Amino acid sequence: MPRNRVKKPNTYAFIDSQNLNLGTQRMGWKLDWRKFRQYLGNEHGVTKAYMFIGYMSENEALYEYMHELGFLVVLKPTVDVSAQHDANQKVETATGTTNPEAKEKPTVKGNVDAELVLYAMKELPNYEQAIIVSGDGDFFSLAEYLEEQGRLAHVLAPNWQYSSLLKPFEPKIIRLDQLRRQLAYHDHKKK
Repeated sequence: MPRNRVKKPNTYAFIDSQNLNLGTQRMGWKLDWRKFRQYLGNEHGVTKAYMFIGYMSENEALYEYMHELGFLVVLKPTVDVSAQHDANQKVETATGTTNPEAKEKPTVKGNVDAELVLYAMKELPNYEQAIIVSGDGDFFSLAEYLEEQGRLAHVLAPNWQYSSLLKPFEPKIIRLDQLRRQLAYHDHKKK
């Protein structure tokens, strides 16, 4: 006899890959992308998972791999900010001030926020629920709009350090650092 299963709403995920990747690595672990895609499908009924990534030619194999795992990869051209970063360093040195965060900033930037919001709005007629995968406060307006429309399923934040702008959505926030056991990548080749 078949089990009575509650049909999950058609759900799309919109993933800020850099925020997710850096947010888990800051906590000392790497996300297993295969497990993450399965988690999205099994736990949240995600039928389409849009992965927003800054494009770098040397990462072609990664983009292909993500596609094979079932992510819809959306690439954004990147900008080399190392020249701007170097100029800022010279100004700081000349003024005698230093910025302790300056050494941590990436030299290549692929800001995907606008693309993520655009796709979430463009695809609105095609999904019932949306999951925003990011702890970035830049997505406050999107989360607010989706919530008003009854379409915000969850915000998946990489860790506890998500933006305070997302606090109004706390009941819908799932912290991925709390799912580390389930979603962490383990290199079985290492001994």
